[in-house]
Amino acid sequence: MKKNVLIIGAGGVAQVVAHKAAQNNDVLGDIHIASRTLEKCESIVKSVLDKKALKKPGIIKAHELDALDIEATKALIAKTRSQIVINVGSAFINMSVLEACIQTGAAYIDTAIHEDPDKVCETPPWYGNYEWKRRERCEKAGITAVLGAGFDPGVVNAYAALAVDEYFDEVSSIDIIDINAGSHGKYFATNFDPEINFREFTGKVYTWQNSQWQTNEMFEISRTDDLPVVGERTSYLSGHDELHSLSRNLDVPDIRFWMGFGEHYINVFTVLKNLGLLSEQPVRTAEGVEVVPLKVVKAVLPDPSSLAPEYTGKTCIGDLVKGKKDGADREVFIYNVADHEDAYAEVGSQGISYTAGVPPVAAAILVAKGTWDVHKMVNVEELPPQPFLGLLNRMGLQTSIRDEHGERDLSFDDWVPAKVEVGKLASKR
Repeated sequence: MKKNVLIIGAGGVAQVVAHKAAQNNDVLGDIHIASRTLEKCESIVKSVLDKKALKKPGIIKAHELDALDIEATKALIAKTRSQIVINVGSAFINMSVLEACIQTGAAYIDTAIHEDPDKVCETPPWYGNYEWKRRERCEKAGITAVLGAGFDPGVVNAYAALAVDEYFDEVSSIDIIDINAGSHGKYFATNFDPEINFREFTGKVYTWQNSQWQTNEMFEISRTDDLPVVGERTSYLSGHDELHSLSRNLDVPDIRFWMGFGEHYINVFTVLKNLGLLSEQPVRTAEGVEVVPLKVVKAVLPDPSSLAPEYTGKTCIGDLVKGKKDGADREVFIYNVADHEDAYAEVGSQGISYTAGVPPVAAAILVAKGTWDVHKMVNVEELPPQPFLGLLNRMGLQTSIRDEHGERDLSFDDWVPAKVEVGKLASKR
């Protein structure tokens, strides 16, 4: 069994990861949190201790680290004797942290695709530009690397795999719908790193349609759905991480991602973009100071972690899957509903951070126990989804389904591990 976890990052998601790791330290062992800002790590440690989150007495410690420094990251992995690294820092550090894991033998888990700070919305498949180039090295070295193990990507990948394996004989489309029906009370804010958030929506929208990549403009195409708990909501066709692995690993001709936005968000975003304030390229002021507009916007917006105390409402994220079962047309919606206030009460973070932070800890537990310790690089849909979703049910993220029988919670307690060979695609995928 693998022991000791190093969490890299100190934002709202890292806080959730630390709390959930502490709640499971009987399996995960010592917990270490590292980022460039030691004070943020120490604040997370204090939060964990204040809430008495440690399941049993143990170590939880803060460290200062520039995760772009591979040698420094390797040294910290060795010093802490960490066998699992959960990377929830900026997407800019993925390759550096992954390289440190490959060289030290630690298992690697992240929640988002790597990004190059100088490039926005590269050509698909995005995983193919960075992570997948290291697949052979991971397998040769026997390194387990679980990519995109947040909620989306992550849990929605597991929902897709579950649908393909258990609910359909043939899948024609998967529409991933992400709705935040909550309110943070601020004039304008993003729910996670503004720099990463805006970069998702300033380039082309790439989606998988008719078994090929199709491009659209952001906010060009919308849909309205009547969803469980949150009701009727409008979402917009967006490019997103999971499309790039699902299109490769599942034989499904149409896979799309839809993100919910209110009119106010769209209006403010459009003004910022049209003024050039979302550009990642540096400009020089009249005083001769070089600044990056996007970084300036990030600096003046609220810190996403500061939104949690006043956040109310719920999220609804899931996969609307269509296809055939026993020769008849079928449609199912596999989803989770999370509550912002419940998340804050438990771990001191808002619901978006909660949905992103619980899954990588569940993945770490499965790696620690050997269920997902596959000694190679994989995306979530390549792993058996049932133990992951079953564990998430017990950790605060209940999976539910809406189909021809109505709405109900799903249980995975009777899953037989022999159904899917760990680390290999199921026969229908």
